Amino acid sequence: MKFGVSTFLTDEGIRPDVLGRALEDRGFDSLFVTEHSHIPASRESPYPGGGELPRIYYRTLDPFVALAGAATVTTNLLLGTGVALLPQRDVLHTANEVASLDLLSGGRFVFGVGVGWNREEMRNHGTDPRTRGRLMDEQLQALKALWTRERAEFHGEFVDFDPVYAWPKPVQRPHPPIYIGGESPAALARLVAYGDGWLPRAETTPEEIRRVRKWLAEQGRQDVPVTMFAIGRRASADLAEWADAGVDRVTFYLPTKPEDETLRRLDEFAALTERHGR
Repeated sequence: MKFGVSTFLTDEGIRPDVLGRALEDRGFDSLFVTEHSHIPASRESPYPGGGELPRIYYRTLDPFVALAGAATVTTNLLLGTGVALLPQRDVLHTANEVASLDLLSGGRFVFGVGVGWNREEMRNHGTDPRTRGRLMDEQLQALKALWTRERAEFHGEFVDFDPVYAWPKPVQRPHPPIYIGGESPAALARLVAYGDGWLPRAETTPEEIRRVRKWLAEQGRQDVPVTMFAIGRRASADLAEWADAGVDRVTFYLPTKPEDETLRRLDEFAALTERHGR
């Protein structure tokens, strides 16, 4: 099993280039960063974690800019979004950002995507929360066309464009792996139809992982890799169980802290992975 880190990169925490180098030096295989373009002040959508929304949510760096910074100082580290809020994004700009980052990193990008939870944030981007799932399904299809065809076009209910030239193309073929975040029936159906990997949250039990993997095999998708997303210290006791359930990678949740404190936490994670046979 491989080990990486999931975190919120903000203006108040460690720089992405410093973090990327520190992860690679310690033998971690991946860095996944989250995305929020902004947080509406109304705060009508309840925070899924309960209580007040942590300040990291409205101080988040742009994931593509941040990961590009990490890419310039690393050689092997995988660079992922965990997750990009695709229904809030323009599909043409996103296709270019993904391909550009994959090119500049030498084919090390992992595109983790999700539908999002903050309805006011979506509306500010012109997205109807009621149809965000259907929109995202079309976006994924359109992105694949833009990455793999010399002249791409797409005509759907929500995404529509005539033939276009869109370069660069990604280094990875046919495109960077698309990891679907979430555990809902809709997310799992999206995984079967469009995904290359699954990104379940830490609350997902090893038993649920086994159930979903069995279900995926029944859908003809025996090959789907699983990355556990943002597990905490308490969940680290389940590492062996997740490995037995067929999890390919675990990412530890790294709190957003200044550089010295972050590096100490990375040392703790590294020691933990050594005990589990990294």
